[in-house]
Amino acid sequence: MKKILISTALLAGVLSYAGGFRVSLQGVKQLAMAHTSAHAEDASVAFFNPAGMSFIPSKLSIVAGGFGASNKVTFQNLNTLQSTETDNPLGTPIYAAIAYKPIDKLSIGFSFSTPFGSTIQYPYDWEGREMVQKLELKSFYFQPMVSVKMADWVSFGASYIYAKGSVNWDKAVTQFGGTVNINDEKASGHGYGFGFYFRPDPKLDVSIAYRSPVDMKAKKGTATFVAPAQTTVNTLLGLNGAGQDSFTATLPLVEEYTIGLTYRVTPKWLISADFNYHGWERYSRLTLDFANAPIGNQADPTILVAPKNFRNSKTVRLGTQYAFTNMIYGRLGAYYDESPYSDDNFIPETPSFDSFVVTGGLGFKLNKFGVDVAGGYAMPQSRDVKNNYLGFYGQAKAKAFYFGLGLSYNAF
Repeated sequence: MKKILISTALLAGVLSYAGGFRVSLQGVKQLAMAHTSAHAEDASVAFFNPAGMSFIPSKLSIVAGGFGASNKVTFQNLNTLQSTETDNPLGTPIYAAIAYKPIDKLSIGFSFSTPFGSTIQYPYDWEGREMVQKLELKSFYFQPMVSVKMADWVSFGASYIYAKGSVNWDKAVTQFGGTVNINDEKASGHGYGFGFYFRPDPKLDVSIAYRSPVDMKAKKGTATFVAPAQTTVNTLLGLNGAGQDSFTATLPLVEEYTIGLTYRVTPKWLISADFNYHGWERYSRLTLDFANAPIGNQADPTILVAPKNFRNSKTVRLGTQYAFTNMIYGRLGAYYDESPYSDDNFIPETPSFDSFVVTGGLGFKLNKFGVDVAGGYAMPQSRDVKNNYLGFYGQAKAKAFYFGLGLSYNAF
């Protein structure tokens, strides 16, 4: 169990950075329409496809917004019938973006978002306490970008991605009657994105975008053990006087492909659809290198390699908007999101489910200003947990809902 202890902790950080089960909350207007992407009405399009900036109907556009995200996971051991429920605090992801056209055919912009990050908290004495007691994850994405209008009907855009993140993880170490905290405040990585945005007809928008893999590098991670026999544990694991050891790891994050369409059925009514493809097969294994602790499974006992059998996953989205007046807009949507792993690979640190999600919201336009509100309700499908590698079996269920408020300003 000692080997599993560390590997699963870091893996959760990987998944949350990468979006294995990430909640799509990068635009309030987009969320109301199932988080579809082909909407070039303001700077919120920047996160989804930088090429869309060329079709924003103003030279300067600024957006910002935030969400509340609530989720609860229930695990039941089918042998003992003991049930455990998480007590997670409300998540509050935020985003902001700006797009500006210095000349007719050129747009520049910047997007800030927190697309991955959450807190999951189980009772500290639950049966899976050696895998997780509490996990706090944060991530920040900074994306400068540029878009060039190649013709009146098509543009190309590209962005550079700088990612920062942290993980703070508590779990039990029953062998020593204590706990371990896994902490890394300075994980970082780099990537890029690019896309094409088409408007071959005033009624039709087409968005094609790609977001690259990002290798998150953890160079100064710290594992802190606390146990009654602290001196003995320090000696056994080669820890320092504070019960700590350092580790390094390169955490490969997956690429994402997106195709989005928006069709204006009438001047007041539009329909949008998206298809997302996530290359999760990139996670065949995870390698962690500790400075001193001999908790690995290789010839070098400080190197731990954990096999991970992830698979590529898809998300299908459908949304609509109707203009009740020139100032008030109603929005609805629904999407289906696949889990990137099977029941045999279920992990309680980052529980993932095949999910149906319904969304809705309202938009208000006041001259140059816009105010959007949205909400979503997720219906994850229950899972038969049978992870032989972790020795973790039972049934897992979840429920989640989201709400958001967004502001936009198309200056001129």
